[in-house]
Amino acid sequence: MESKYFCAKSNGKLNYWHTILTGFGFMASSIAWAIYDPYITKILNRLLNESAVITSWSAKLNEAFPALASFAEANGEDVGTAAGGITLVPLFIGIIMTFDNIFGVIFQPTFGKLSDNTHSRLGKRRPFVVYGAPISALLFAIIPIIAVKFNSLGFTMLFIILFVFVMSLWRAPVVALMPDLTPNELRSEGNAVINLMGGIGSALGLFAGTIVTAIYCAAMGISSKSPEFDEYDTFPYVFLLGAAVMIIGMLVILFFVKEPDSRLKLKADMAEAADEEAKRKAEKEAKKAEKERLKSEKLNPGERRSLVFMLMGLFFLFCGTNAISTFFALFAAEILHKTTAQATIMTTAFAAASALAALPAGWLGKKIGRKKTILGGLFIFVLAFAAYLITHILGIDALSGALIWVALIVGGAANMFITVNTLPLVLEIGGIDKVGTYTGYYYTATFSAQIATPIIYGIVRMFTGTYLSLFYYCPIAFILSILCILVVKHGEAIPQEIIDKVKEENED
Repeated sequence: MESKYFCAKSNGKLNYWHTILTGFGFMASSIAWAIYDPYITKILNRLLNESAVITSWSAKLNEAFPALASFAEANGEDVGTAAGGITLVPLFIGIIMTFDNIFGVIFQPTFGKLSDNTHSRLGKRRPFVVYGAPISALLFAIIPIIAVKFNSLGFTMLFIILFVFVMSLWRAPVVALMPDLTPNELRSEGNAVINLMGGIGSALGLFAGTIVTAIYCAAMGISSKSPEFDEYDTFPYVFLLGAAVMIIGMLVILFFVKEPDSRLKLKADMAEAADEEAKRKAEKEAKKAEKERLKSEKLNPGERRSLVFMLMGLFFLFCGTNAISTFFALFAAEILHKTTAQATIMTTAFAAASALAALPAGWLGKKIGRKKTILGGLFIFVLAFAAYLITHILGIDALSGALIWVALIVGGAANMFITVNTLPLVLEIGGIDKVGTYTGYYYTATFSAQIATPIIYGIVRMFTGTYLSLFYYCPIAFILSILCILVVKHGEAIPQEIIDKVKEENED
């Protein structure tokens, strides 16, 4: 009989090739979001600044509260703009950028649970990927066409909403696929490989702008620095490239990943009920057994406390990281004077460092423990961001210019130390039979943060008048995450050394 652990070898080691194949689903998702944040924020920035309604609202706000204009000017805002003083554009960008996270919080836990109970030839998780990814790819490709070619804010928002809704339907199932196919003691290593694939997807998304710009300029016979070049004309092709990779990822999951047929157990149970009376009795017993099983698997007070604080730690962590990913392109334009393609090249350094750190992060989580690895990553994050901020404030331009790259590279590695180990820690608290449910909880915490932080930081940016405030906001969020995770006492896998020792004792 074929093992249900597709990602494990018969000798108890991780099957890296099978885990890589499983990671194509996460790669498909990652490339979409890598393109989504920098390009959608630039699209929205343009459409909102051209909106007469937003401009008039900003002007009325400043007329009603003249002190806001003075405060904005003191903090670097250009009060000579059409809106004058405080502009509402960053706030509205933040609000619109929460749509994907709102849908994630509402639908991801639901579809995570639904996939737990799905019975099909393709298994529990793959049907959601096979149907969800192609629809997402189609909607993704349409968004920039509506925005750039038709300059329509309303229809752009409509297709953004449709896209993020469909993405939310298959995110939890695709993330739960690897834990389903991997034994508990190998999940940190498996999650490292999955995150490596996600990092590759992100890197492809971040390089997409540079690749497309080079091809577009060569085809049009112009330079990217010439007055005839408008970077917005390349946006539809960037999104089309991302959509193509999403389709490829789905096809790999469909044809090369072997998830057990989840109908088999259902058929076996039904076969025992030869007639209606036996069937009703079997259903009654099954419900009773399930109720008893769930009752016995309830978390004790210590585990609940660890789960709550771990989810709070995830909330603050993603408040920091999402603010950077959402607003970095606008930060780069204002502070570093970079185009979108140049800004994404910078964030490629972050993604590349993340990819390179993925496997060491999984090994480190297994060696010294998940919690210590997570906390170490957070401390590194804080130090890297603080170093850049201090040198920028002191006006040491040459050093701060170098340290922004250091912050991105070191921060990318630190981010992977955290990311690789957080999901396995949460799943370990919940137990193997509730992988989909606790994956949903994990994404509820992270997406709740991603709902809150664009709006909160949008307000911070509105009043500070500069995107440099990102480097105040993020370290504060990381420090709060550290304080929460210090309380967590559960979620570590049993060390391999202890398992080996028990085996030796049993053999004696």
